[in-house]
Amino acid sequence: MNEHILSAMSEDAGKRIDSYLSEQIEGLTRSAAQNLLSDGAVVVKGKKLKKNYKLLGGEQITVTIPALRETELLPENIPLDIVYEDADIIVVNKPRGMVVHPAAGNWSGTLVNALMYHCGDSLSGINGEHRPGIVHRIDKDTSGLLVVAKNDASHQGLAAQIASHSAFRGYEAIVVGSPRLDEGVVDKPIARHKTDRKKMAIIEGGREAVTHYQVIKRYHGYTHLSFQLETGRTHQIRVHMASLGHPIIGDPLYGLKKDRFSSIGGQCLHAVRLTLRHPKTGELMEFCAPLPLYFTEILAKLERME
Repeated sequence: MNEHILSAMSEDAGKRIDSYLSEQIEGLTRSAAQNLLSDGAVVVKGKKLKKNYKLLGGEQITVTIPALRETELLPENIPLDIVYEDADIIVVNKPRGMVVHPAAGNWSGTLVNALMYHCGDSLSGINGEHRPGIVHRIDKDTSGLLVVAKNDASHQGLAAQIASHSAFRGYEAIVVGSPRLDEGVVDKPIARHKTDRKKMAIIEGGREAVTHYQVIKRYHGYTHLSFQLETGRTHQIRVHMASLGHPIIGDPLYGLKKDRFSSIGGQCLHAVRLTLRHPKTGELMEFCAPLPLYFTEILAKLERME
């Protein structure tokens, strides 16, 4: 079981408990929070909370999320855009809107469910039954390239490359405004936001995070950028660009609430390039994924605005 201890702040007073839990626990939907409440898994001072409970502020809340049972994680026949595959690795072009691995509130429809159907038992087990084969991840509403390990030896080799920053990961995004420089480096530490557990933030003492960016093209009020990551922190590009005053368009967490592209259904961010050495042969391999339709349609609109 996974236990979370949450401390409600004074500003949380009046919030419904299901809404609060979905804000504080990453990956937990409001409906999943309601299920936990119905099961008596949310407690304050030994008292099980009801679904309509409203916070007073100052409560210490214990949330117990049951461990995923093996029978709950099932293969699903979900189409995959496979860029490359052999006996050791598989590289996929993940669509926007797909969660990478199962978590609270997302036990099905994930990339892992699809991989289990496609690969059968040939996925590494290093990350446990929740995340077989998953070496690195990209956000649900970020599209693009992801490499998956099909055995433990490959997993260890790929993980070592990512940890040592020798695997190259290139992204493209469209941001609000126009960065002053044509290229630059953002070197700002990132950690979990102190009050909003769904978000990350620039926090002194957080984990090192380094993002290189370069302008591809400037438009009226927007800029098409490319990125190279030295590190792979959660929401790294999104947080770094928001910290510069140039959030990614469509970003529901870090973007502008009112923007002509704020309703596009997620951040306009695509993992376009991936370079790594094959964990078994040592061969240098480079993969590319073309910009998806949602991205090119926005670029076309920006071209017409010029």
